[in-house]
Amino acid sequence: MGCAGWWWNYALNLCNETYQQTGKGLSQVALNQVLPKLKKSEETAWLKECYSQVLQSTTLNLTKAFKNFFEKRANYPRFNSYHSRQSAQYPQNCKVVDNGVKIPQVGVIKASIHRLFDGQLKTFKNLELRI
Repeated sequence: MGCAGWWWNYALNLCNETYQQTGKGLSQVALNQVLPKLKKSEETAWLKECYSQVLQSTTLNLTKAFKNFFEKRANYPRFNSYHSRQSAQYPQNCKVVDNGVKIPQVGVIKASIHRLFDGQLKTFKNLELRI
């Protein structure tokens, strides 16, 4: 889950620096094009361990945050803190199993399911882990 928070902060910093230098922001596509380069870099090779769609959904959330800011519906996006609530979105291949939730590249997470779900689950959002 730390990958999504790190990518949010990195992308937000990149947007801020690009705006200061050029006067223009970065689009969602431009931010997503940075991801493969980061995964190939030795310093950030640990990003390969993260499901790629988790990082792409983080980019989507950041671009939505900027859109809401410019349309005066929200404040300017903030950097995430390690101590604040951490969350990630898993857009595919998530399943509810007997004693929890199965997430790609994470495994089964023990969970209390309070409601039955109709149909197939598409996205898990805002999973808060309490240890």
